[in-house]
Amino acid sequence: MDLYSVIKRPLVTEKTTIARDEENKYVFVVNRKATKIDIRNAVEKIFKVKVMGVRTINVTGKKKRLGRTVGKGKDWKKVIITLPPGSSVDIFE
Repeated sequence: MDLYSVIKRPLVTEKTTIARDEENKYVFVVNRKATKIDIRNAVEKIFKVKVMGVRTINVTGKKKRLGRTVGKGKDWKKVIITLPPGSSVDIFE
């Protein structure tokens, strides 16, 4: 899998901003087929940092209803990357 197709975009919310500032954890939306090893290699090579931990979460899409019909949003995968103290990803700076 190509390095740049593994990581789709950073996930920026209030909760992820607090985790980034206090615990040095960064959250990204990634390809659903990417493994922890693929994600670790992509982050280390793209951002040139050492990764301490990788945690993945499969998020199911929300159910939406419009009248009688019920639809569903897309399923997606997010990852929480833990970096050692003193390291940072410059995309957030």
